[in-house]
Amino acid sequence: MSASFPFSQAELQERFGAALIPESFVVHGPAALWLDRTEARKRLAVLGRANDQLLAHFHGEQHDFGDGYTLKLCPTDLDNGRRLRATLPWLRPSPIGLTTSAGFGDRLGLAAPGHVRALQRVLREAPGSTIAPIFAQQSIREIERTGRSPEDVLNDATWGTFQAGWRGGVGADADHLKTPDDIDACAAAAFTFYTIDPGAYVDSEVDTAAPEAVRRKVTGLPWQELESSQADLERRYAEQRMTLEDHEIVLDRPATLRAAAKYGRAIAHVMMMYRHLASKGIPFELEVSVDETETPTTHGEHVYIAGELKRLGVRWVSLAPRYIGHFEKGVDYIGDLAALRADLAGHAAIARALGPYKLSLHSGSDKFSVYPIINEAARGMVHLKTAGTSYLEALRVIAQVDMALLREILGFARERYEQDRASYHVSADVRRVPAPADLPDARLPDLLEDFDARQVLHVTFGSVLARFGEALKAALQAHEADYAATLERHFVRHLEPFAHSST
Repeated sequence: MSASFPFSQAELQERFGAALIPESFVVHGPAALWLDRTEARKRLAVLGRANDQLLAHFHGEQHDFGDGYTLKLCPTDLDNGRRLRATLPWLRPSPIGLTTSAGFGDRLGLAAPGHVRALQRVLREAPGSTIAPIFAQQSIREIERTGRSPEDVLNDATWGTFQAGWRGGVGADADHLKTPDDIDACAAAAFTFYTIDPGAYVDSEVDTAAPEAVRRKVTGLPWQELESSQADLERRYAEQRMTLEDHEIVLDRPATLRAAAKYGRAIAHVMMMYRHLASKGIPFELEVSVDETETPTTHGEHVYIAGELKRLGVRWVSLAPRYIGHFEKGVDYIGDLAALRADLAGHAAIARALGPYKLSLHSGSDKFSVYPIINEAARGMVHLKTAGTSYLEALRVIAQVDMALLREILGFARERYEQDRASYHVSADVRRVPAPADLPDARLPDLLEDFDARQVLHVTFGSVLARFGEALKAALQAHEADYAATLERHFVRHLEPFAHSST
């Protein structure tokens, strides 16, 4: 109860019972808002005096509450989601800066309550820590495969975040954007974090190309778009020796030409996308991602990328190089951790010297061996990006509550894997994934611990949702508490390495 709102949450809870989701309850001046769960659906409840402008702000059904108050029950649709963000500023996405941050992808639109619970628990158990959340995060590829829109992604995150009682502010990541049209669609939905993916313009063949082939590639770069020339390039970088903390980086002429041949067109694309975004006059921050490429980004190439972006006036908050080793979907890191530690230390030193900006960890789901290493190297200036693992945890719940559905999904995923894997870095062999008929019920949950099965299930999500999406979502909604608890356990493991108690 507040001085201007006469009812306590306890009084309203007694009146509405379990229909009032307590974590969502907010007193807003002379009114209150909460999420109401009745008749197997959720609605926004707004309680205020009959003449309160907040009631008119939302559309829904009005009911007399008594004592001069009106209760309005409103659908959780796009329009009311926009209005809720306008009313409660902590639900409105905004730039998050250089603080440690985490992106929580949600392909089903049902995961935000579990994500919030995990973050709340980690921050509660490590007082003084800060991990800025991005609960609305989805790539254009995922949006297309799930049949959603950017505003659908933001809307689902808004209602889930409101339900779980998060009050700490949020970002919204328009992930892996490749074209100006992608930017336009996400800007219209009020996203604030834009991940530019110029992977199609990275020439990974350069790593093994002969010197003469490299020179031809450099000559053919779009120098006008780059606002430079080969001679200027060599003056800027060739024979440059940089000492960064305890790392020394040498860019001789051959290394400079290889860096330009490999990443020059990508730089031009990022610049074009950045300028298109900047022309919109909206608050935003930029991430540059070159992680989904065939070959690693050397430290010298990182220097070239950062130097050229700065020269061209691009401002960014985080960068995702292609680190050494393999960051495959749904499984832990594959490679030499000692070598990765040295690689990350070099990239982090460059980010501090030429930024500062955060190192971003893409395909970051389930990379438990990597989290403490990258957090230490980057001194907390890290952005963790996850996506498919929340879908896999949904299937873990299905394995417990609807085995028949999981069998159907598994059989279909085995059929679709070879086609659907085309745009992902995975190495699973579908022949090592048992057919549904060969699995007794007791072994179904084990699929979510198996390397090959995890990847097969992970990359076929779009096809699976097209066929089984309604049944899958209905089962999860019927077992909402189980899904939230499963996600909380899983994401605590992701977030704990990035939290540090000050006590």
